[in-house]
This record gives sequence, structure tokens and C-alpha cells, in this order.
Amino acid sequence: MKHNLSSQIVLHRIPRKYYRPDNALELSGISRFEKIKVNISGTPAEGGETIAREIAALIRRKAKRRETCVLGLNSGRSPIEVYEALVRMHREEGLSFANVVVFNLFEYYPLDSSAAQSCLNQIRRMFFDLVDIPAGNIFSPDGSLPQGEIVQHCAEYEQRIEDYGGIDYQILGIGPNGNIGFNEPGSQAASRTRLILLDSVSRKEAARLFGTIDKVPRGAITLGVSNILKSRRIALIAWDESKSDIIKTIVEGSMSDQCPATFLQMHENATLFTDVHSAGSLTRISRPWLVTSCEWNDTLIRRAIVWLCQRLEKPILKLTNKDYNENGLSELLALYGSAYNVNIKVFNDLQHTITGWPGGKPDADDSNRPERAVPYPKRVVVFSPHPDDDVISMGGTLKRLVDQHHDVHVCYETSGNIAVDDDEIIRFISFVRGFQEMFDPQNCLIPEKLDEIRRFLMEEKGENDVDTLDVRRLKGLLRRGEASAACRYMGLKPDNVHFLNLPFYETGTIKKGDLTERDIEIIKAVLADVHPHQIYVAGDLADPHGTHRVCLDAVLAAIDEMKGEEWMQDCRVWMYRGAWMEWEIDHIEMAVPLSPEELRSKRNAILKHQSQMEGAPFLGGDERLFWQRAEERNKATADLYNRLGLAAYEAIEAFVRYKF
Repeated sequence: MKHNLSSQIVLHRIPRKYYRPDNALELSGISRFEKIKVNISGTPAEGGETIAREIAALIRRKAKRRETCVLGLNSGRSPIEVYEALVRMHREEGLSFANVVVFNLFEYYPLDSSAAQSCLNQIRRMFFDLVDIPAGNIFSPDGSLPQGEIVQHCAEYEQRIEDYGGIDYQILGIGPNGNIGFNEPGSQAASRTRLILLDSVSRKEAARLFGTIDKVPRGAITLGVSNILKSRRIALIAWDESKSDIIKTIVEGSMSDQCPATFLQMHENATLFTDVHSAGSLTRISRPWLVTSCEWNDTLIRRAIVWLCQRLEKPILKLTNKDYNENGLSELLALYGSAYNVNIKVFNDLQHTITGWPGGKPDADDSNRPERAVPYPKRVVVFSPHPDDDVISMGGTLKRLVDQHHDVHVCYETSGNIAVDDDEIIRFISFVRGFQEMFDPQNCLIPEKLDEIRRFLMEEKGENDVDTLDVRRLKGLLRRGEASAACRYMGLKPDNVHFLNLPFYETGTIKKGDLTERDIEIIKAVLADVHPHQIYVAGDLADPHGTHRVCLDAVLAAIDEMKGEEWMQDCRVWMYRGAWMEWEIDHIEMAVPLSPEELRSKRNAILKHQSQMEGAPFLGGDERLFWQRAEERNKATADLYNRLGLAAYEAIEAFVRYKF
């Protein structure tokens, strides 16, 4: 079973020379705008292995000289692959951590040291408890101290680091606002270890760990920027697409206290370790024509011309030879002879992505259409990670497929139960209790069970307690009812709505289990039953809490295992996005326009998911409701098409084809 096929999606589009050049001379050219050394890996696992190898070599050198190796570590998602690689080296290669001393980068405040969400306990679970590091060699800021003792505690923490000779290797993650540790915007390069108030962006980011933003501590004790810069080696880690814009600021921008990570530009031995997804906004990846001779293909040409149009605020067909020459695109003139020839090519390419027939138009010439005309009607399977992603991300297209008489199936991969607030279930219990009293007053079992669940939620459940199985099942039932209502509204047949409840999701906590063959077999069973001509799958690689990415990997793994079957030879896979960002226009291969009425219908379908309105968790830093985000994103895509000189539509849903 191939677990991480999603990590290959960008690699298939970006030539290796842009992120892994063959020699130092080529690297010097393509990285000329970069003020921090950047190491771009194909996958997070590959990057984590590279960092772990560096750390392991340092530990062994120090051990050979009978010296202590001092590591600065942090929690969160960024170092997970590093810790996994180090644990594997300990188990398989005999790497010992007996000579290692660790200083934790930060700790939430106020927070009891026994709390599961404490940074120290996170690292314990990921790393300390799995290797042979002595317990007395682990140091961390104390988030449980009285506030009056914090200043002295910070001074003593710094002194202890100095007593051990300073930090040899510091691991850092990047916060969404460019913070390192919890040095929030406004932190100076000379800042020291201190108690700091978390800003709203950092608290929203931490909400995925604590469940809701209200449970996130207001502050943190963190090493200051000056302490971090004293480290002899710094590894700054960032994986996934959601970090791409802040990475560009850190690496190519000017130093500023509004983005404290930019102070790493002053360090002689700091490296950003990233993957192709998160490096996507760096000039060498996103605008390679500005730093090197390009390997031009249709996608890169389209990206260059769209960039030029936006830069000059011109539609495609008005670009001139002068525009190309003055903006680093003279290579295209040499290849195509004139701006006119390139303009026509790109204009036609974009025009051909637009279709009102996402399942293919019957009895039509499909040579310039994104989908084939036959067979018609088609069997279609839409995979939705949560019980609302289908309508949020491709509700208009889903309605079109149904209205155009295709046999459409929707498969909800997870129950989505963790995203239901307790109050929703308490309200649901009140309704069921009233229903029972009204129609079956002699029933004793149902009231007892309802009272048990209500008592747990209102009296017994602690702040960090996992929901009971009964509560999780009720929350899943609530979301199932909402999804069924949305499907009825869209006109789907009841038998074509499938709730897969993939096992990896059913942990009751934010942290999910690993993808296993059990998950893949459930998906394969659906595909084997339907034999679809089209598969739609969520391609949200920037998913902040991971479920979308895991669900994508699950479907791609199933497709990979079944791709040799005869029916798969006539199947196409389309990836949609929706929850966090849209596909870049240079990658869009099918654009489905929506009228004002269709957009309103899509909104109504989203609103069927009442439990996911204002109280839904995991909204990240975006405070808009799901329907607002979806509409504004779809309208923005239509507006971009229009500004490039194409027809004006109310909204557009976009898709990229996955070629297996």
C-alpha cells in the first residue's frame, strides 16, 4: 500500500532543476533572491530524514569526544518526521541519546505540566518516551509557576543553557504569522526568554490542539530571538502548502520585527528545510523565468502569462512583445515568434478549460473539452473527507452532474463527529427525549441512555476528556442526517449516499490514527461496486488538521491498487479544492461556471449542515463561515478568468486531473 501518493502531485509538475539543482553554480543562480539557505525535499519524510541524519552525526561526534550534545526542540507538527526518523535510528541503528541534553523552546502559560497539550508532554509522546535520553537531561519552561516567579525562572533557564555550553542544534517551526517559538510579531532581535501574550493568529492555530480557542492559554514562556540566534546550528522546518506565502516572506523578504523569523537571515548556519508544496511561492518555484532558463511546458507558459497579465493589469490578448521582453519572458518570444502567438495559445487553453458539462456533453465534439462525451450518462463517485466538503467545494458541479442525469454517488469518508459541539448533542437529546415522551412514554431504555449521555456532557466530561463511544456515535449521526438532507436537496438518490466511516478517523481526538489497509479496502469496495467513469476527490494539500490529506492518500492508494482493472482504463480522477484555497489558474484543467441561481443553490446545500455553521471548529485563521468562504473563492476564480479577457461568470468551481 502506498501511503503518501499526494506528496507526488506537485513533483509531477515541477522540474527537479528548480528545487534540487545538479551543482552549486546552478543553485547559486536559482536561489539569488534567497537570504536563508533552503533545502527542498520531495516529501516531509525525506526532509525529516535529512535533519535527523545531521542530528545523529552530531550526537555521535560529541559522544566520541565524551561531550554533551545540547539540542533545542519544539512540539507541533513540523518536527514529527524528524522525531520519527531519530526514533527509528535509535531502534535500528543503535543511536544512543545518553549524552544528549534537551531544552524545550517554549511552553504554554498558564498550563499545568501534567496537561496533555503541554509542549513538553507532546515531545515526550513523540520522542522522549521512545529513546534512551536520561529524564534528568530534559529541561522545559514551567507553565505552572505563579506569574511573580516567571522573570526569575526565565533568567535561570537561560543560565542553565549557558552552563551546558549553549545549544548545538536548534529545531524551529514557523508560525502562521512568521513567529519562531512564540516570538510574536513585534519581537525584537535582542529579545530574551520571557512570558509573552499570544496574539489571535497563534491562538487560532493552537485551537486545533486544545479543541477550541477558548481553551487555549493566553500566553507562553518562550526563548527569545537572541537566545535562538546563539544556537550553533538552526533547522527551520515547514511542511505543506499553507506555509508557502510566509516562507517567501522569511526567505526573500526584508528583516522586520513584524515577521520575527526573518531575523534568521543574520545567522550563518541556519537552513530552512521544506518540501515542494510549502516552497511553492519561492521565486525559483513559482517564477523560475526570473532566475533561470526554463523548461517550458503548457502549464508553465500559462502560469507565466497569467502572472504577466496580473502584473501589468492587462487581459491576455493585449500583451505585446515589449511586455514580454521587459518582464523576463523573451524566451517565449524566441520559441513562438511573437507575443500574439503565445497570447492566442494561452487564451485558447484557458477557454477550453471552461465547460458547463462536467460529465461530458453527449453528442458533442469533445476534442477541446476537458471531459469526453462518451459514455453518457456516466457513473460518478464523489469522495468527501467530511460530511460537508462535497457541497462546500463542488456543490455547483455536483448539482450539474445530477441534473445532467449522471449516476452520481457521494462517499463521506469520515463521520466528522469531532467537529460537532457538545451543545448540539445536548439540544439533539432534548428533541429525542421529547419525541419519546410524546409517542412512547412507557419506554425506559431510551431515557436512561439519554440521561447517561447528557450527564457525561454536562457534568462529568473534563476539559481534555475524549467523548465516549455513544457520544461520538450520536455526533456522527447528527452529521449523517445533515449530509443526507443536503444530498436530498441536490437530488441524489438515497441509495447513492454512502457513509464509509474510515477507521483511521475514529479515535475521538484531534490526533488521528495511521492510514491502514482497512481504510483502503473500504474505498476499494465502493469503487469495485460502482465501476465509476469519473472520481472526484478533495485535493486540499494545505489541510491544517490533516484529515483531508489522509483521505486523499486513502483514495489514491485504492486507485493505485486497482489501476490495472479493465474498468479503470475508462476512468478519470478529478481533484477539487475548497476548504482552504483554490487551485492556481495555471493548473486548472476543468472550470465549471455557476450562475447566480446555482451559487444560491450551493449555499442552501451548505446551510443544511447546521452544526458546522458558527460553532464549527478548525476554521483556522479564516473567520468567515463555510458558505461565505466558498462563494468568495468561487467568485474570485470567475473574476480572474474575466480579467484575463474571458467571459464573465458569477462564479467558477475548478478542478485538476490526477493522472494515475
